[in-house]
Amino acid sequence: METILTIENLNKRYGRIQALKNVSFTIQKGRVYGILGPNGSGKSTTLGIVLNVVNKSSGNYKWFDGKVETHEALKKVGAIIERPNFYPYMTAEQNLKLVCKIKNINYSKVAEKLELVGLDDRKDSKFSTFSLGMKQRLAIASALLNDPEILILDEPTNGLDPQGIHQIRDIIRKIASQGTTILLASHLLDEVEKVCSQVIVLRKGEILYSGPVDDMASNEGFFEIQSNDNLLLKTALQEHSAIDHVSEEDGKVLVYLKSELSASDLNQFLFSKNIVLSHLVRRKNSLEAQFLELTKNATAQKN
Repeated sequence: METILTIENLNKRYGRIQALKNVSFTIQKGRVYGILGPNGSGKSTTLGIVLNVVNKSSGNYKWFDGKVETHEALKKVGAIIERPNFYPYMTAEQNLKLVCKIKNINYSKVAEKLELVGLDDRKDSKFSTFSLGMKQRLAIASALLNDPEILILDEPTNGLDPQGIHQIRDIIRKIASQGTTILLASHLLDEVEKVCSQVIVLRKGEILYSGPVDDMASNEGFFEIQSNDNLLLKTALQEHSAIDHVSEEDGKVLVYLKSELSASDLNQFLFSKNIVLSHLVRRKNSLEAQFLELTKNATAQKN
């Protein structure tokens, strides 16, 4: 698989503040990556460095396996790292045509990208009349005019209402389905979980995890079960070697595993104890639970 971006031991210091500490990861073609972390974790600094607008303190990065210089490589990159900045008195179409003129791109791309972001019916409307969500969608259209190999988005849904968030996420999925690699930075767990296949978790400039979203946690997920006697149920569960611990929430018993256990085997085990389940669902830990576990462990290791 082609490598779009390689980052190796990237460090950035602002005076006494270590914004990035030995950050390393790779971006492969055709995937959707999320850099996840709270404000101040180093997300925007990382993007700023690879886009050549922030100077690194040390470390290296290379675009497209280092086959082209950064200046030339960035011509294949589309990016939105600040609030959309268009001329308010010009229409959506006029603004995009201006971008085409500056970047020497054929005007035919304007209609294509306006349709992609759902703004073709507002092409003659002035930018000043657009909602925040529409402005963000126009910015995405602008970043796609040169048909980039990778689209970089920094907090793409920040400040948007639920409808605007939903529209941006749908557009990201649509762009990804067409083969464009996407790298987005976000502090929203929900955003990364819904649109990304890969995630890099940053905390205070350090990587806590890098890999598939689904593999973020090492645990086996959990079962949500219920019977007419949950106290007896919890007692019986403690006898099974695959079960790590149990808890109760809203009348349901949550069964956390330390090794693989199928739903049928769990049901059979409890039936042998004369316990009949009225509810049995296997659940996967949410990204939020996994993220909290990661950051908790990182804090514990430092203390």
